[in-house]
Amino acid sequence: MAKKNIGIQGFTLPMPQTILGSRHEGRNNFMALAWVSRVNYNPALMMISVGKRHFSNVAIKASGEFSVNIPSVDMVEVTDFVGLVSGAKLDKSGLFEIEPGLLQNAPLISKCPVAIECKVFDSMELPNDTLFVGEVVATWCDEDVLTDDEPDIKKVNPFTLTMPDNRYWGVGDCVGRAWHDGKKLT
Repeated sequence: MAKKNIGIQGFTLPMPQTILGSRHEGRNNFMALAWVSRVNYNPALMMISVGKRHFSNVAIKASGEFSVNIPSVDMVEVTDFVGLVSGAKLDKSGLFEIEPGLLQNAPLISKCPVAIECKVFDSMELPNDTLFVGEVVATWCDEDVLTDDEPDIKKVNPFTLTMPDNRYWGVGDCVGRAWHDGKKLT
């Protein structure tokens, strides 16, 4: 089948939908964030991309800390909401109950089954965004989403974002095992 060039707006399908947590000027702030990825094994590093005009960008630059909170599908509406309004215009600190973590400026959302605390390791200014690389300080999981002390994707029940159609999707069935199923081809 022939391929068709659909322009420069290529996105990986799907992207993990998370809620970015930051703290600035004495209050917690939250932003919907799908531009996030693990980028290094040891040290454990995560990359996030945050628009330069976002309140969260200012907060992370000021504190050097952030959290990546993984919401479950029952949080689609509030996750979308925190991506629609700026923390500069609306105080979003009361939207979530917060759990204590190791960092002061990386709020952990109690209702999110998984939350990751990060300290800024490095950053890079892009034309419209800042690419923050955070070193993972701690990963917090609700005990009821663990199987053999590891997050169980079915129990976490996360959702993803696809672009450019701007839709949220639940996670489907397991279709294979990484670093295992391809061995039969060697």
